[in-house]
Amino acid sequence: MYITQHTDYALRALIYLGTNEDRLVTIQEISERFAVSRNHLMKVVNALIRAGFVEGVRGKGGGLRLARAPRQIVVGAVVRQMEPGMELVECFGAGCQCILDPGCRLKVALSDALAAFLKVLDDMTLADLLGKSEHSILKFLPPVAG
Repeated sequence: MYITQHTDYALRALIYLGTNEDRLVTIQEISERFAVSRNHLMKVVNALIRAGFVEGVRGKGGGLRLARAPRQIVVGAVVRQMEPGMELVECFGAGCQCILDPGCRLKVALSDALAAFLKVLDDMTLADLLGKSEHSILKFLPPVAG
């Protein structure tokens, strides 16, 4: 499964906002921190706002913040919202013309793999990614040398 750059940036933005919950963060700040295009990041953030994951505060001194607590933001929901489609192969889409389609076991295997992938993400929240949960994956990773 390939996660698009759009989804990657969305997850990075949410993690950054989650690590800065005590203040408003600007798109420019996130853009500079991750060395990503400000224009592309604006599209990503707008999608996060429309989906209800992020809140935008307009005006002087405005910025971005999480619209929900990190434990209420499910990673699988973010991926589903941000990805344009979850078709791993052509035959997942409408109008498949493949002659193998009626009895293809590859399609079943890939469908099961996608379901397992999404199940892992559905069991993970932003709090887990931030290390703010007893189930945090970060507890099992070695410390970063610094």
